Amino acid sequence: MLEIRRVGPKIGVEIRGIDVKTMGDDDFAKIYQAWLDCNIMCVRGQELTIPDFIRYSERFGPVTPHPSKSTRHPEYPKITMLGINKYDADGKLREEIYRRGAEGWHTDGAYNQAPFKATQLYALAVPRSGGNTLFASGYAAYDTLDPKVRDKLEGRKAIHHYNYGSTQKGDHKGTEAFGECVHPVFRTHEDTGKKAVYVNRLMTVGVEGMSKEESDPLLNAVFDHAEKREFVYEHEWRLGDLLLWDNRCSSHARTDFPSTERRLMLRTTVKGSVRPY
Repeated sequence: MLEIRRVGPKIGVEIRGIDVKTMGDDDFAKIYQAWLDCNIMCVRGQELTIPDFIRYSERFGPVTPHPSKSTRHPEYPKITMLGINKYDADGKLREEIYRRGAEGWHTDGAYNQAPFKATQLYALAVPRSGGNTLFASGYAAYDTLDPKVRDKLEGRKAIHHYNYGSTQKGDHKGTEAFGECVHPVFRTHEDTGKKAVYVNRLMTVGVEGMSKEESDPLLNAVFDHAEKREFVYEHEWRLGDLLLWDNRCSSHARTDFPSTERRLMLRTTVKGSVRPY
């Protein structure tokens, strides 16, 4: 029997009692609404093949390959494999693989003209400790943000970079930037009509029309507020977890785990739409 249970005060819902491979339209409609209401949804105890995972992901919208090609599945380009090839041929830890997802709070796809609607992970191996994923509600952050900060940023657009590691923040005209894009600092969700904070510490580099000296203090105030623990749900992974998050109204980060532990995930990305801002 389908069970829907909230897991965080501001964000997160857990689903039990279903097999997503055979789930009918009525049950899917219920969990889809629960996802919209709670932003983050975990379906526990699933046993999926890669085609199963893709088919289920496509019920939420068109699935598109992630722009990072190095971790794409060789036979299924819509699948990203997280946690593979963690060591090089000499047995040295590859930090870019091990640290992936733990660099800081971010929102997937904000650097695209059509930002990602959703991201989904399927857990194949989890570490004995750590490796949790933190999710923060952009709705709650917007609703409780200091009005003095909110008023200065309302109606403005933020600049996002994908290559956050190689482009110096503040260099808004960096021609080497891959995936630079602008979106409203506060985004109105197309399905719920609610406003959410849509900037993040890792990939947001400035505010359009503002100097770095003016925008940095404002953005840092938003980042500090949005990452408060009262807005956050921390997901402790279990084998067979199928976790979907709404990139339009949330941000996320990953906690550390021992580099000797295995943490293997399959990822799909649900394509969003270009918004007429």
